[in-house]
Amino acid sequence: MLVVTRYRVPPTDAVSFRDRARRALEVLAAKPGWRGGHVGRAADDPELWVVSSEWENVGSYRRALSSYESKLEAVPLLSLAIDEPTAFEIVATVESATASVRASDADEVGLGQAAAPVVPTDFDAASAEKRTSAGFDRREPA
Repeated sequence: MLVVTRYRVPPTDAVSFRDRARRALEVLAAKPGWRGGHVGRAADDPELWVVSSEWENVGSYRRALSSYESKLEAVPLLSLAIDEPTAFEIVATVESATASVRASDADEVGLGQAAAPVVPTDFDAASAEKRTSAGFDRREPA
């Protein structure tokens, strides 16, 4: 079973939403029947977010939501989702023939040799603020 919830999140709430969504998935991941999950943001619309999870079956998902911890961490987030169907039966799956955690160009491109410049996002500013406030000012050498 595939669960897909979409959200409209103002840019000012992006970091806190990402953290809440991740925490909700961490809570759900501890429940029987969990297969995996993701938090994502639309590349063409940074206010559109998705939280997805995959479950062994619909019963596993429903039981996971009924736990006390899920009611505290996951259900409040899920209640903010865009009002549309969220539970889907998986009817086909295609697995990668060459599943790898390495990038497809890892043998050609070395560390620090990426073709594109760094593009800062709203997460970079929040991370920098947390590092500075924690006493870690990680600056790249010149």
